[in-house]
Amino acid sequence: MPGFVFRNTTEPMDLIQIAILALVQGLTEFLPISSSGHLILAPHIFGFRDQGLELDVAVHFGTLIAVVGYFRHDIVAITLGWFRALPPGATANPESRLGWAIIVGVLPVILVGLLAKDLVENHLREPWIIGATTILFGLLLGWADWRARRQRAITQLTLADAIYIGLAQVLALIPGTSRSGITMTAGLMLGLTREAAARFSFLLAIPTILGSSLLIGKDLLEVGGEVDWGTIWTSVALAAMTAWLCIHYFLAFIERMGMQPFVIYRLLLGGVIFYLIW
Repeated sequence: MPGFVFRNTTEPMDLIQIAILALVQGLTEFLPISSSGHLILAPHIFGFRDQGLELDVAVHFGTLIAVVGYFRHDIVAITLGWFRALPPGATANPESRLGWAIIVGVLPVILVGLLAKDLVENHLREPWIIGATTILFGLLLGWADWRARRQRAITQLTLADAIYIGLAQVLALIPGTSRSGITMTAGLMLGLTREAAARFSFLLAIPTILGSSLLIGKDLLEVGGEVDWGTIWTSVALAAMTAWLCIHYFLAFIERMGMQPFVIYRLLLGGVIFYLIW
């Protein structure tokens, strides 16, 4: 069966592996449970070999399509508001302030990501690290949700808040931390409502995932080789559909269900990881 070629091997991936990894990425990218950790663990759990750069690009692009599509109206409003506030003497508006918050919030992870790329890829992808961060940052998420005031709306974010959340997002470079989880944790610590913390986390994901995809794409071009485009678009579609549904239902129910189900899941997952490796 045609499929992706693994790094340093000529063995192709089969359709089941492609579907599982695309669904894992789509389901976990926007939940506070770490998509990178699940993607790294999937080969260990299912006996897969490394999925290769092609699939990394495809599933990340799929989740990018999902978040851009879901927040398309917000993106247009933020963009228009940002440009309206640019001319000298123009009055800032809620959309322009949110646009600046996203820009400021994404800068730390871009800078640190470029500097620490080799460290993350070559030294931080160990299962015990994923297990430890899954538990540690799961507990931190639970504590933040329990202690949070949950009174502030997303329109009340300041640039100082955005820097704080952006610095927290840097921790997500460590697999198992969860980009959405750590940014929601920071948002809750700042007094945002659960829905506001999640919404800003998802908006912040757009430039973050775009930057990550471009970086992986650069590596892919350097590796070279033939690409099975049919398989790529299958992965993109599966990741996009599951990510869109995940965003929709997460925002619909997060205020009522809270973060505790995800905290429990992270604790159980971390325990399973340590059980398997020891």
